[in-house]
Amino acid sequence: MFPLLRQYITTSFNSIFYNKARSFLTMLGIIIGVASVLIIMAIGAGAQSLILSEIESLCTDKVGISPGKSDDSGPPTSMMGIVITTLTYEDALAIKKEIDEVKEMVVYSNENANVTWGSSGYSTSVKGTTVGYLEVEKGKISEGNFFTERQEKDISKVAILGSTVKKELFGESRALGETIKIQNHPFKIIGILEERGTVVFQNYDDQILIPVKTMQKIIKGVDYVDMIRTEVEENKIDQARERIGMLLRDRHKIEDSSGDSDDFTVRSSEDALNIVTTITNALRYFLTAMAALSLFVGGIGIMNIMLVNVTKRTKEIGLRKSIGANNGNIVGQFLVETIIITSVGGIIGMIIGIIISYLTSLTINGLGYNWEFSVSLMSILLGLGVSMGIGLIFGLYPAKKASDLSPIEALRYE
Repeated sequence: MFPLLRQYITTSFNSIFYNKARSFLTMLGIIIGVASVLIIMAIGAGAQSLILSEIESLCTDKVGISPGKSDDSGPPTSMMGIVITTLTYEDALAIKKEIDEVKEMVVYSNENANVTWGSSGYSTSVKGTTVGYLEVEKGKISEGNFFTERQEKDISKVAILGSTVKKELFGESRALGETIKIQNHPFKIIGILEERGTVVFQNYDDQILIPVKTMQKIIKGVDYVDMIRTEVEENKIDQARERIGMLLRDRHKIEDSSGDSDDFTVRSSEDALNIVTTITNALRYFLTAMAALSLFVGGIGIMNIMLVNVTKRTKEIGLRKSIGANNGNIVGQFLVETIIITSVGGIIGMIIGIIISYLTSLTINGLGYNWEFSVSLMSILLGLGVSMGIGLIFGLYPAKKASDLSPIEALRYE
């Protein structure tokens, strides 16, 4: 058994090195396929770790309330562009006043708007919010001050600029005390937010903050809000969620305590992490499956080249069978050769995939992001196993065809 296998391996390597170009072309599909699968799996894991770490850094102790009911794994209805008017500013005040676990809350009413100052104009996101914004969102003021509760309730026309908006409108000029127009309504600039960048796909620098009551009454002309976020005491998130749900059902006159009839959605940071993990896992598996198709294409290429190889080695097969080789010997020889080619191609593909994944991780971490380099032992073993399996599956037909050749006809083949 082992001497015969050793002979198969020796003969296979001799054939591979004798036909280097053809052997490399045979391997190429497997190299590309295995490298693609490994890279996509590693990049998918890195992207997932980046997104989850961003969410964890932003909202580990947060509970968000959105208008509209949703199931446990899906987004609230309001997130799909449907306007729902069930959540109010007064709901937020009641939550802050009556829920002991809530340390601070912030309200949002959002609108995209054109902003002008003199001859300068800029289109940006304008957010009506409340005085709890800085604490809940961990923001800081670099110049001036944030608006007060009195300004919030008095529908004052004051604005806080993100650093990007300030640069676009004023350049290096001083912005504090100047008056801008938001949808032709004058607003006095009382503060500039400290530069922060993008966190969880939200650009904190490209926005303008105004009091939520001002947004409701002057800009949008509505009496509802888009979202409420609360900062909750540590280890009391579940209690806060339960009590917020009970309070809102009471305020909205919802008698069903099961939650099936709710016109709002209460989500914690853990819920957000679970939803994002589910979505990113689905994307990773989908992309990995797409990359795996290249392995199938590579397998077909191997089968075609091995069929050509059988044709070119017809006389060799006839000679071996004439001196005593049986069909099993011929099948074994060609199968071992195909498995060696695909295994070597798989190893090369894994090395390339690991190198590219590592360089990607270094580059993205160098840009200041928390990107995890992740190539698991399971993915390496899977890549090697799949490549060997492809060699076995797609090498079987050419090997069988070679073994079926008649010795006399093979020796007479030109």
